[in-house]
Amino acid sequence: MKRARTSFTSAIAAAVFAAGLAAQAPRLVLSPAQVQLDGARDEQQVTLLEVRADEVVSDRTAAATFELRDSASARIVRVGDAVRVVPVADGDTELLARIAGQEVRVPVRVRGAGAAPPLSFRNEIVPVLTRAGCNAGSCHGAAAGKNGFRLSLFGYAPNRDHEVLTRELRGRRLDFAAPEQSLLLQKATAVAPHQGGKRFEADSALSATLQRWIEAGAGDDGERAAALVGIDVLPPSAVLIGTGSALPLLVRARYADGTDRDVTALALWSSNNEGSAKVAGDGRVTAGTRGEAAVLARFGGLAVAAQVLVHEDDAPFSWPGEAEATLVDTHVYAKPRRARTLPAPLASDATFVRRVFLDLLGIVPTPDEVRAFVAESASDKRDRLVDALLARPEFAAQQAMAWADVLQVDEQTMERKGAALFGTYLRQAFAQARPLDVVVRELLCAEGSNFTVPAANFALVAREPHLVAEKAAQVFLGVRLQCAQCHNHPFERWTMDDYYGFAAFFAQVGRKRGRDPYETVVFNRGNGEVRNLRDSAVAAPRLLGGSKPTIAAGQDRRAVLAQWLTAKDNPFFARNVVNRVWARVFGRGLIEPVDDVRVGNPASHPALLDALAALFVERGFDVRPVFAVICKSRTYQRATAASGVPEALCAGHTPRRLPAESLLDAIGAVCGVPTKYPGLPLGALASELDLGRDNGRGTVRFLEAFGRPARTSACTCDRSDTPTLGQTLHLINGETIAGKVADGSGRLARALAAKQSAVAMLDELFLSAYARRPTLPEQARLLAILPSKGDPRPAWEDIYWSVLNSKEFLFQH
Repeated sequence: MKRARTSFTSAIAAAVFAAGLAAQAPRLVLSPAQVQLDGARDEQQVTLLEVRADEVVSDRTAAATFELRDSASARIVRVGDAVRVVPVADGDTELLARIAGQEVRVPVRVRGAGAAPPLSFRNEIVPVLTRAGCNAGSCHGAAAGKNGFRLSLFGYAPNRDHEVLTRELRGRRLDFAAPEQSLLLQKATAVAPHQGGKRFEADSALSATLQRWIEAGAGDDGERAAALVGIDVLPPSAVLIGTGSALPLLVRARYADGTDRDVTALALWSSNNEGSAKVAGDGRVTAGTRGEAAVLARFGGLAVAAQVLVHEDDAPFSWPGEAEATLVDTHVYAKPRRARTLPAPLASDATFVRRVFLDLLGIVPTPDEVRAFVAESASDKRDRLVDALLARPEFAAQQAMAWADVLQVDEQTMERKGAALFGTYLRQAFAQARPLDVVVRELLCAEGSNFTVPAANFALVAREPHLVAEKAAQVFLGVRLQCAQCHNHPFERWTMDDYYGFAAFFAQVGRKRGRDPYETVVFNRGNGEVRNLRDSAVAAPRLLGGSKPTIAAGQDRRAVLAQWLTAKDNPFFARNVVNRVWARVFGRGLIEPVDDVRVGNPASHPALLDALAALFVERGFDVRPVFAVICKSRTYQRATAASGVPEALCAGHTPRRLPAESLLDAIGAVCGVPTKYPGLPLGALASELDLGRDNGRGTVRFLEAFGRPARTSACTCDRSDTPTLGQTLHLINGETIAGKVADGSGRLARALAAKQSAVAMLDELFLSAYARRPTLPEQARLLAILPSKGDPRPAWEDIYWSVLNSKEFLFQH
């Protein structure tokens, strides 16, 4: 049965492209959908956008007429192309916008128009300093400040900032008798010499706000200030047509007392792809070349992103009638549709069988496995192959290796015995399909000897509570907390309280030597604290997001953390796991990098990420159903994407070099000469190497050269596929390929001894390396190399060398 679409946008998009975009009538959108003015100083910028069914947006603000149904409550102010609504008196009215015979209206509510409360240092003055860059890391927000003036980075410690501004150096920075002569203003407007240059004009709104604050006595509202609870960007997504087209974005801040505020002019704006969408300091986005960008707005320690897609022209586009095999297709198809990009066709059986073997097992299929799969005619053979591969032991070894990399399974920190035990534990967990939430709870809460309790080795990767917390957050939640150690995270919501509160869960973990001098025993000491670097106060255990859990006397703090972290409704854990699964089969995550989850790094397909996470939880925290639904999708089974198609569209496969372990095992499989790895029996795979740097790195130089990570970091970036001169030398004249091709017990030697025909030998070589037979031109060209008389071995060795050095072999495609 065909699956129902899960989003209104997808349904509309399908209809639009089927009928033709030009035939759809656009609608007018007046933004924001409701204007709320709280106090005499509150103003709200509004925009009138024309939005087509395919989300193409045009700014019509300058061309429209605006009026209020009842002007007694508010009035309209135009400044250039901008339109603002300002309060007059308390009351309710409507804002009307008209253009080309169309009309749209939104409600306007005014409260407190007759009162002008004191300027809030926390919510109005600190944002001015941030907007001007005064408290940025390159200016006075640096750890040591600049020229004797130090502010907290982006205002994370406003109480200290207020003291510095008003009392430090006997208050010389402010002049209450002549506020306009205050050194703070004189420096920022470059009237007085300032190494940081002019930060704003003397007649600007920023300058006026600071001056009014000084005139009012430069007070600090402290804890009385309404807490900022969220910010919104409007519109949250848009499609722009044509280089140079522009779109104004708005940002509204929401506070705990129910008020809101237009902070567009105070937000810090940035784009992760300025070539496609460049954003100005006032939030105005200008389209560039074709592509997609996340336009980030930051205010008050929070951040929000708008997704902007740019097309260079409005050429007609028709989406092909594509079946949806799994929920992956249901969510993915909307993206290339919206981007007006045709997907690649389905890959051939030969390409698919090689791809899925490498992605799920880390090995190439044998010639017999290829022949059997290609010869089968059943329509569900690809689905059945995926299910069969997921049940093989090599799958468990692959998953264990991937997690061992980020868990840093290495004998330098765990000792040889502990690392080997930990690696075996991970392989058994995946082989037995143990729920991953159970495994993670065991890792977080383990007690005992690292030589007898495998999970206890996780506590040895780092010794300090804050370092263990950093690694746990990055590996299990995909969150990088490191920036919040010394100041609130500049690009995310994490604060120093979050950082040290999370570290407090590991403050009572004890470690001591066991009977063996190399053995470590992990235990819960029942005491121990961490102190917040900001004020040296003891940090209470705090879950990411701000809540403080109830911990009974004597209860292991880690158990409380583990229960929250692996809960079904945890907003991070399941999404992090399935994002890593996606990255293992596509080469990049839906959030990329996979361990850098933040607002400024949004998912390419957020609804798909949520759907896969829900499936993972529903199926008992088993990764196999997630791999299955991905690998059975048409999205996964497509051929290579056309040149220039962004990877994030998932409109085709992106070739990537084989990882070190798979490449070395594949060379051995093609040559029929498996590699003997230290400590493992002949025939074992490279993915089974557990011990780290001295097991498979120092002794198998090939793996080290081709980017196998040193496991010294929890970051996936430690695994490198960047080409190097050393790799080139290994492939061209290294002993690995040369030795295996010439080996007397290898595939070539056996075929020559059996006097196989040249055609049969070439077929076997291609099937083992590429999962396909050679084309007729390839066959003719290669067989022509063979001598008509004499020993054919040298020529065959050259053919083998050429195949093993070809891009088709070295890359997953």
